Amino acid sequence: MRRGLRAVFDLLGQEVSGYPGLGGGPIHSVLQIQDCRKWGCLVFTRVYGLFTKVERDGMWEEFGAIRGLWEDPWCLRGDFNITFFQRERSSQRRINSAMRKFAEIVDDLGLVDLPLHGGEFTWNGGLNNQAWARLDRFLVSPSWLDQFSGVTQSRMSRPISDHFPIVLAGGGIRRGPTPFRFENMWLKVEGFKDLVRNWWWGIEVRGSTSFRLAAKMKEIKKKLKVWNREVFGRLECNKSSALQQIDF
Repeated sequence: MRRGLRAVFDLLGQEVSGYPGLGGGPIHSVLQIQDCRKWGCLVFTRVYGLFTKVERDGMWEEFGAIRGLWEDPWCLRGDFNITFFQRERSSQRRINSAMRKFAEIVDDLGLVDLPLHGGEFTWNGGLNNQAWARLDRFLVSPSWLDQFSGVTQSRMSRPISDHFPIVLAGGGIRRGPTPFRFENMWLKVEGFKDLVRNWWWGIEVRGSTSFRLAAKMKEIKKKLKVWNREVFGRLECNKSSALQQIDF
């Protein structure tokens, strides 16, 4: 287990458990953080994906072992050295068996791959830096999404490495559903339906059918809120301003 990461949580006064089977393989660290007053119990896994089929099969087995040890909300983060979709690699011509296996494991474990904000790819290299790929990602369990609201993953600016850092952010502990109101006036805007349709087909999420649907709906809601502010401004402010100009 990486001592630095564990030390951070020890200093915060959290009870930390480690996964005993760790060695020099793809699973760099697994932490179970226990603070039932604030979060409950959370499991974090840091991954560096290996290249051969044998090594990857070992990594998939370790994922299953971790899930067997703990059923708490789970977050995996790392360079998996593999992609889900053709579009996640600039030179990918077709989906290969390794990609299909990765997707199968994620589905079997019920993990969710959140859309990436801030850019399409997380790695850039190769001859003359012509190759691009999304090798780094966060994967979370459905219970993680139940625990925290507004969870997103974003690509940050790249310092020196050939990998872009990514960050997982959330709006805090979920305390209830966020209200959302669909405005009928949106339907009167020319091209609105095509806009939403393009958004929908452009969002790629892995997980079970129900969670893919839920995740895509959440993304559409976020996009609609931003679009509404850009096109109509803040409705309540505009409404108040208009009422003030009316001479009753």
